Amino acid sequence: MKVLLINGSPHEKGCTYTALHEMEKVFRESGVETELVSVGTNPIRGCIACGGCRKKGACVFSDLVNEIAPKFEACDGLVVGSPVYYASANATLVALLDRLFYSTPFDKTMKVGAAVASARRGGLTATFDELNKYFTISGMPVAAGQYWNGIHGNRAEEAQQDGEGLQMMRTLARNMTFLMRSIELGKEKYGLPEKEPRIGTNFIR
Repeated sequence: MKVLLINGSPHEKGCTYTALHEMEKVFRESGVETELVSVGTNPIRGCIACGGCRKKGACVFSDLVNEIAPKFEACDGLVVGSPVYYASANATLVALLDRLFYSTPFDKTMKVGAAVASARRGGLTATFDELNKYFTISGMPVAAGQYWNGIHGNRAEEAQQDGEGLQMMRTLARNMTFLMRSIELGKEKYGLPEKEPRIGTNFIR
């Protein structure tokens, strides 16, 4: 089992990292391999809807998105963590996720996804909802914890004092590990769910 964790914060060892690192410890104790990638300080441009990835099989812009793509393909679970900016995820992270999910042609069905948000005070649930949409559009089961996955603090030292937030991260990691292992057993016995050819319709004719 392998989990890829993406830290969307520009503060490499800040509050978002504190939350993800708490999960990492549980994963490792459970024998799950982890890799944490920090993306918040990278110059990642948004998608320009050129359609080039459909021909190339990768994004036309050669940056961190294409570097992360094979790690995403190889993992059993993906954790995405973001600080809250104006009740939303970090724009750099959103640009990366837009392009990563759209440009990668591999099947993401039954990879487990989990979202984590960090904030000084508010906007956690809006960011949490925003990030979960990347998973649900891709056939990825979403791992749940004991609350909406968030941690409070303005600095790492403050996040480390959020006992409930840290417990939420540990619970999430344990539940995610169980779900990944259960899915692996299910795939061995039953295989992946049957897929119909995609039907795309527009509201305006």
